[in-house]
Amino acid sequence: MLRIIDPEGEQVSDVVAYAADDLTERFSTGRTIDYAESIRVTTGGVLYSNWSRAMLTIVADTVGVHDLLLTPCSTEMFRILYGQENHPSCFENLAGALAEFGVGQELIAGALNVFMNVPVGPDGKVRVETPASKAGDYIELRAEMDLIVALTACSSEHTNNGRLKPIDFEVLAPDK
Repeated sequence: MLRIIDPEGEQVSDVVAYAADDLTERFSTGRTIDYAESIRVTTGGVLYSNWSRAMLTIVADTVGVHDLLLTPCSTEMFRILYGQENHPSCFENLAGALAEFGVGQELIAGALNVFMNVPVGPDGKVRVETPASKAGDYIELRAEMDLIVALTACSSEHTNNGRLKPIDFEVLAPDK
């Protein structure tokens, strides 16, 4: 079990997962959206791999607002969208953490953007709004297979209501 906690509120965390025995099998936002028939996941929802296998199940969720549409922010994203050069990014944070497990940057694609509030307008345009999480909110994920999981506190001021804050996590024994 993995519990991801927002200790101060209004902070996003990007989460990626890989099958421990084959890194080419990874969390797929697309498959998860397909099988949920929704762009939203919350308690009871299953996160699927690119091979259509259940990887994680959401067993508790105090917020219920998470994003499956946007990829981890990157240095290039900050340059293209905001004209900022050399800005720290979720992609770089995840790549650094995953390198020791043999996960190359080319394997980092979509993420579960925990607590990220991304409404879709009637015209199909997405907006990034203030995260709905408050101090102490959390999500708990149960692993359905042996996994390598990485997470980061999002590095974008634009996503986190103008302020970067910590994200806490706990690895818990599963309930029996």
